[in-house]
Amino acid sequence: MRHSISEITEIIRDRRSIQPKDYSPREVQRDIIDHVLGNAVWAPTHGMTQPWRFVVFTSGARDRLSLFLGEEYKRTTPPERFLQRKYDNHVQRPLQSSVVVALGLVRDPHGKIPLQEEQYSMACAVQNMHLTCTAYGLGGFWNTGPVITGPEMVRFLGLGPDDQCLGLFYMGYPAGEWPKGYRKPLPDLVKYVVA
Repeated sequence: MRHSISEITEIIRDRRSIQPKDYSPREVQRDIIDHVLGNAVWAPTHGMTQPWRFVVFTSGARDRLSLFLGEEYKRTTPPERFLQRKYDNHVQRPLQSSVVVALGLVRDPHGKIPLQEEQYSMACAVQNMHLTCTAYGLGGFWNTGPVITGPEMVRFLGLGPDDQCLGLFYMGYPAGEWPKGYRKPLPDLVKYVVA
């Protein structure tokens, strides 16, 4: 065996989505952020297009992100659909997190790989981020939605017109106990076809 199956299994099963409202004020250091992102780019990438582009917001830059998200939610939400709770989440989450990573996806200029496969590659990168955060005892939370993935966000991040933002990944140290997890029993989710 090349690696400890018990250790990787433990990390995978310990991974949780922990929202920014549940983070402590403790700051995540730059070397840890770099390690999380360094592991992200080892996700599978069909055709070696490596579509990931990460824009990292820390310190005062989180204020700019918070302001943008609040204004964009107001601009794109009709008054009859406006929810104060959603607005507050957009504005507060960046300020409750030590680090916010925007998940930019840059398409291969030759278009040799379908967009869907590039998106899957980003999902794998986010799982690597989640697992690395878990190993460090950090909470991670992947957030999407029209404000976060829309064309104005793409421009805000300085990405190109054919690029995408696939969400924000919030990171921070949990303020309380690590959450418990649950999954259905494997036989409820798996069907073997043998002939």
